[in-house]
Amino acid sequence: MVEARLESAADVFRSLPEVKPQGYFNAWPEYFHSFADQVGQEPRMRRPKPGPRDITQADDALLWLRWLDPADARLVWLRANRKPWKPICWELGISRATANRRWQYGIAVIVWRLNGKRVPSKRSMEFVVAKVTH
Repeated sequence: MVEARLESAADVFRSLPEVKPQGYFNAWPEYFHSFADQVGQEPRMRRPKPGPRDITQADDALLWLRWLDPADARLVWLRANRKPWKPICWELGISRATANRRWQYGIAVIVWRLNGKRVPSKRSMEFVVAKVTH
């Protein structure tokens, strides 16, 4: 559920309008396509804009990343944005197995914290992940 919520948050942030500097404007006139221009073209379907509840849930999910080390938080966020493993491994300079292990640990830490437990600092990553999966 944590993974799905993070992916949903990434989708919400991706669908929000881009942030532009103050005073930004476009001098080009708006171009309206005539019916003849649109004949034979595939209709472009737009996803609805996220509502206030979606944005609030996305903000809450993004705050979960503060419980992780910055490197692990970055890895978890890249996976939430559905980035493939190979570019992540190249970007972070780690192997695929290490990336997967750190991603599982990051998700497990978030689950521990959401359940109101402290993550044991003197235990291994495998212990933390195993306790979440059981």
